[in-house]
Amino acid sequence: MKAFAALYRALDATTSSLGKQAALQAYLAQATPRDAAWAVYFLAGGKPRQIVPVKLLRELAQQAAGLPEWLFIECYEAVGDLAETISLLLPAPDAPVDMGLATWLETHLLPLRGQTTQAQSEALLAQWRMLEAADRLVYFKLITGAFRVGVSRLQVTQALAAHAALDPKRVAQRLMGYTHIGARPDTADFQALIAPESDSEQQRATSGQPYPFFLAHPYNEPLPSMPDTLGPVAGWQVEWKWDGIRAQVVRRAGQAWVWSRGEELVSDRFPELMTMAQALPDGTVLDGEIVVWREGRVQPFAELQKRIGRKTLSARLLKELPVVLLAYDLLEWQGRDLRAEPLSARQPLLDALLQQTGHPQLLPSPRLQAPDWAGLARQREAARSMGVEGMMIKALDSHYGVGRTKASGVWWKWKIDPLSIDAVLIYAQRGHGRRASLYSDYTFAVWDGEPGAPERRLVPFAKAYSGLTDAEMARVDAIIRKTTIESFGPVRSVKPTLVFELGFEGIARSSRHKSGIAVRFPRMLRWREDKPVDEADTLDNLRALLPAAS
Repeated sequence: MKAFAALYRALDATTSSLGKQAALQAYLAQATPRDAAWAVYFLAGGKPRQIVPVKLLRELAQQAAGLPEWLFIECYEAVGDLAETISLLLPAPDAPVDMGLATWLETHLLPLRGQTTQAQSEALLAQWRMLEAADRLVYFKLITGAFRVGVSRLQVTQALAAHAALDPKRVAQRLMGYTHIGARPDTADFQALIAPESDSEQQRATSGQPYPFFLAHPYNEPLPSMPDTLGPVAGWQVEWKWDGIRAQVVRRAGQAWVWSRGEELVSDRFPELMTMAQALPDGTVLDGEIVVWREGRVQPFAELQKRIGRKTLSARLLKELPVVLLAYDLLEWQGRDLRAEPLSARQPLLDALLQQTGHPQLLPSPRLQAPDWAGLARQREAARSMGVEGMMIKALDSHYGVGRTKASGVWWKWKIDPLSIDAVLIYAQRGHGRRASLYSDYTFAVWDGEPGAPERRLVPFAKAYSGLTDAEMARVDAIIRKTTIESFGPVRSVKPTLVFELGFEGIARSSRHKSGIAVRFPRMLRWREDKPVDEADTLDNLRALLPAAS
């Protein structure tokens, strides 16, 4: 644990990519394979299921620190992060023990899940007496499921590749599925990540492993500059940017798998796609988007969420919310990896496969045509009414790369401008990391009723934390502290004085929210210091943004 905690501090202390690489590679060079297996799991984004209830942690920490509840809450509010608060408040260890990361997890932490409250309490208190003060923060980050540090999966991939003298693309491929929520990585798993390439691995004939996803860069240049920056339209393939779940369907050795971009095996969530996958020829891997398809068109993402959130899929739900895969790309055909082929060569093979298969759950993602960029821009104006986020622009000579890279050719996402509404800040909570001392996470509301209407009130509808500069956030934080009405644990209710323009990608009706509305990816576009609170938008204004079909 000591070495992993030191790595965490080193990564958290620098913004330099070279510095992070140096820290990662230094750790890998000295860590045991068993410890490194878990370190890579967490650094690459793995999160095990909750080990013990957070409420129990808070109660035990308060007692161990010898603090009254109100003082513990004040400390939590001042720090803004539960793991850091507990690590600071606990008394010094009386029997410190130096154990590796894997031993801590496998022998002490993971076995706690499912034990009685009494057994968990006794075990936790004993563990805290063994923890060095410098190791506590990482320990509590792991146990609360809040572990995150400023390192990307790509950086972890690059560090592993450098450590093992491998092609980063091969390491990225091996990492697919490594961070599955039920994974228990061990020495063999880590050694498989860094092993020399083998002939059997090149064939991949029986593996259900997907390929790393190729991601697009945002394109934000104005329309007049597109011919200069992108060249003629003829060099590009253009598609709609669908709002669903990016996925790969893998068919090998008589078996089939469906993987999400989040590296989650979702085969059991989409049985109709598994039926479709069984109809594919062996040695086939498709890249596409899972969407709800009804009445001949893609339905809003909110419809897909209804399926994602269900533990069981009834026959009625499958009938009401049928899904399809809109196929983007063919990554493997007849067992041959096509990713090094240009997009222009992969697409005819994909078209032939779709025509050959003819399955109702496998549809092509339409390719858009126009004589120039202006023509595409005119088509793009219909994106909102279709429930799509904009367009994907893919270079015809591009290979299928790994992650968000330009080394294999470029893909761009040309998104439409967000929907927006002027809303009032009514609740605030401290942030995390470098924002732990600032009120940076906000809840926003709109008016239910027009000005002068009886019983006019503010109704919350969205939370947002991004979009402000550091200077603006410091000013907002000062206002929140001066206008607080009351506190609810780490949350402050504030006097309505601040109006912000919020942007969001999508909007749908929702029975789970007080407003009856759910918005997708909300963020602050600007602080409306020019606008009085009474002139903020209303619930009717918000409803007017709903698609006509809603």
